[in-house]
Order: sequence, then C-alpha cells, then structure tokens
Amino acid sequence: MIMIKKRKANRYTEAYALGQHICMSAHKARRVIDQIRGRSYEETLMILELMPYRACYAILKLVYSAAANATHNKGFTETSLIISKAEVNEGTTVKKLKPRARGRSYPIKRSTCHITIVLKDISLNEQEEIDKTKSYKFELRNTLST
Repeated sequence: MIMIKKRKANRYTEAYALGQHICMSAHKARRVIDQIRGRSYEETLMILELMPYRACYAILKLVYSAAANATHNKGFTETSLIISKAEVNEGTTVKKLKPRARGRSYPIKRSTCHITIVLKDISLNEQEEIDKTKSYKFELRNTLST
C-alpha cells in the first residue's frame, strides 16, 4: 500500500520548505525548532544566527529557502512573514558496522530527520490585530505591576 502525503494548507497565504534526510537526531533539531515556532521571519534569523547548536545551520538554510519560495513564487514581502508551522519528524536510520578487534564488529546508527518549515503571510489587518493584543497585554502588565 502506497501512502500519499496530503497537506491541507492555505495555498494563497503560505509557503513552505521541506528538508529530508538531514543527518541529525530529531531530538536535537526539535530543541532549536521549539525556539523559533510562531516568531517573525526577521526575529528567527537573529535567533538562529546566535544559537550555538549545529542544528541551527540546517534550519537556517530551510528558513531562507522557505522565504525565497514565498517571495519568488507568491510575491510576499519578507517583513510580513511569520513561522506558522515548524515540525521535525524522524527519518530513516543509516546502519553501518565498525570493525573491532578479533574479527568482531559494533553497529553504528546514524539517525536522520525531516524538517518542515511553513511561513505564513500576515496581511496588514492581521498585523494590526496582533499589535493591538500585544499593546493590551503590555498595558495590562503595567497596571498589575503598579
């Protein structure tokens, strides 16, 4: 039985990039992905460039690729993009044998992962709503602290 992957997404406001068979543990990639989920494109670039993990480089390339897809294919501006969905799935495990003493061998397991980055374009109306909620939360925080 062949499984066909279907993705229900809003084709008009979203662009995505998919990286498959990245030689990295899914657990280590999730540690970085959790930090950037839901943030704006520009903020994500700053975070990924300053984080000291090896996974940041692969994720940064995917974020750049998704933004290039959004600007070239859909005509979005990079300032109005947010990361609406970022997920990491486990890929295949490459199994090798390392020769050891006396004719024995030890298994080496190289895990891989699949990373999906989905960027969503926020229109001006939605951006204004987000700014209103942020300012409301900021005012509420100030009134509670005084």
